[in-house]
Amino acid sequence: MTEYKVENELEDELYEHHRFEASKGQSALRVDKFLINMIENTTRNKIQKAAENGFILVNDVAVKSNFKVKAGDVVCLVLPHPTYKQLLTPENIPLDIVYEDEQLLVVNKPAGMVVHPGHGNYSGTLINALAYHFDNLPLNSSERPGLVHRIDKDTTGLLVVAKTEHAMAYLSKQFAEKTSEREYVALVWGNIEEDEGTVEGNIGRHDTNRMRMAVHESDEKGKPAVTHYKVLERFGYVTLVSCQLETGRTHQIRVHMKHIGHTLFNDERYDGNVILKGTTFTKYKQFIDNCFKTLPRQALHAKTLGFEHPITKEFLRFDTPIPKDLQECIEKWRVYSKAQTFIEE
Repeated sequence: MTEYKVENELEDELYEHHRFEASKGQSALRVDKFLINMIENTTRNKIQKAAENGFILVNDVAVKSNFKVKAGDVVCLVLPHPTYKQLLTPENIPLDIVYEDEQLLVVNKPAGMVVHPGHGNYSGTLINALAYHFDNLPLNSSERPGLVHRIDKDTTGLLVVAKTEHAMAYLSKQFAEKTSEREYVALVWGNIEEDEGTVEGNIGRHDTNRMRMAVHESDEKGKPAVTHYKVLERFGYVTLVSCQLETGRTHQIRVHMKHIGHTLFNDERYDGNVILKGTTFTKYKQFIDNCFKTLPRQALHAKTLGFEHPITKEFLRFDTPIPKDLQECIEKWRVYSKAQTFIEE
């Protein structure tokens, strides 16, 4: 079977294989011993190696093998690949297909849909839907059918899916060689003073919070990532930007924008769901809360996707409108900003 490398480092994602909650009567016990008692057909050596690699989480924090599990702790063993069963369970989930031919299809993914199984999301994913609607999709290097690249669960927008072995190889090469086109629209905290800029920084998993990614100075901890951004509109305490990706690391835009002090609006994982800029006045807080209710996710949309067709060699470019929740949030800020005088804190 031919294997294809997924350009945006999906192999760095962690997938939950086992999850246990320590019972009320659980006395303090080393986590490696705890897991040996809970998992069949494993060894202490395997468990300890998993801990060394940061694959054992207790209450969502990576721990060493000698960590003591207490009553009520949630212990997870996560690995860099999903289980085969998780990956290929077909489900009859409707797809918003923007374009389709014999070689590929372009899907407009809604908010809340996970691209592939993992981290407790064992159903309802794009992969589950693809496995139902299409037979014999080619597998990439992580054994995910049809998947050339991905976007996060609560990010909306465009994805291309390969339907043939040739399309998988041809499209994957474009993403790897940075000849594909990907534009995202994001609403971020703070007033970005410059009209455009570039963020460069190695992205790897966070040192202590394994559910996050972070920018690292060392090449050993992260892989090179480049994001170009351009200001579309300023609203004082937040800014609407366009982001063009050169690379496609996990959470790249979310991590890079946080790194330069402009966390995505309502990005809970990266602390964007609190008031990061503005005033603490009651009316302002009420306004922000209303925005969060309107847009209950990070403000990020994969708006434009372009690539060369694997057969015709024509460069195809697809564009999808900003979804209703994000558009309504932007409009709230547009109205609010016209009535305010902003003082950057």
